[in-house]
Amino acid sequence: MAQAQSVSSKSTQVNGVPESRIRRWLSSDNPWVWLSPAIVMLFLYSIFPLFYNIAISLQEWSTRQKLFIPKGLENWEKLFFTDARMGNALGVTLQYTFLALIIEMLLGLVIALIMDAKPWGSGVMQTLLILPMVTAPAVGGLMFRLLEHSEFGVISWIFYSLGLLVKEEPLLGGTGKFALWGVLIVDIWQWTPFFVLIILAGLKGVPEDIIEASQVDGANYWQRLTRIKIPLLFSVITIAVLFRLVDLYKIFDYIAIMTSGGPGGHTETISFYSYVNTFQLIKWGYGAAIGVFVMAMGWVSAFLYQRIFRVRW
Repeated sequence: MAQAQSVSSKSTQVNGVPESRIRRWLSSDNPWVWLSPAIVMLFLYSIFPLFYNIAISLQEWSTRQKLFIPKGLENWEKLFFTDARMGNALGVTLQYTFLALIIEMLLGLVIALIMDAKPWGSGVMQTLLILPMVTAPAVGGLMFRLLEHSEFGVISWIFYSLGLLVKEEPLLGGTGKFALWGVLIVDIWQWTPFFVLIILAGLKGVPEDIIEASQVDGANYWQRLTRIKIPLLFSVITIAVLFRLVDLYKIFDYIAIMTSGGPGGHTETISFYSYVNTFQLIKWGYGAAIGVFVMAMGWVSAFLYQRIFRVRW
């Protein structure tokens, strides 16, 4: 009997620690044990870089002395008050964001409504819509740089044929009059499917009995669309726009591949301007300040957007 009790006592201990205590420590009553890996990753790759960038933004790298020199708020004063190029980059970014959001959302809504009617081949089209989204932005930018080439680009040739462009003022080049639209084309191609798939998923969730009841009451297609479908899709569309809004503030790949911010700064966005200062001009402090500003702009815009449109997750 004593020997059995001894074996039982040993079986309830692991390395001298009672098994009941281990189970209690790893239970749902102690969630920090399970959250700790995510918290460590969040600190290493989000929180620490943020505060490090803020600290760097208050300094500037001296290539001669090979060290950071304290600058106080000098970089921030330059960013907000004296740097005209920064003002241009902010204007280009806001213009690009507004145009991309409006066009992609409206195109996505129209295409989703067409596909929701289940035309022939709609299943294959849904599959093909994923292809632009999984293409690397740098690859997409390189593809459209060739397609929009002023001499042999297919897209440029179509616009020349329609009389929308002349070779003296192409999409990418010339005075830069149409350069932003040249970059927007690849963005629209790649990210309109994002809206299509999300809105299409929302349309699948619209109750059929409501649509049928409206048809019985004599509602036409436009009335069913504007008074039933779109109001029911409002929360889906607002969330999709929020994700794209924050992502568009960081637009960099297409600019770097297709135009390098030119001609004449017509396509220079904030993210690309931060890259220029950090890696080309070796102004690490000022580049860090711009990067922190982009992040803060995304936070504030997302917060205001959620408040205005009452986004619910």
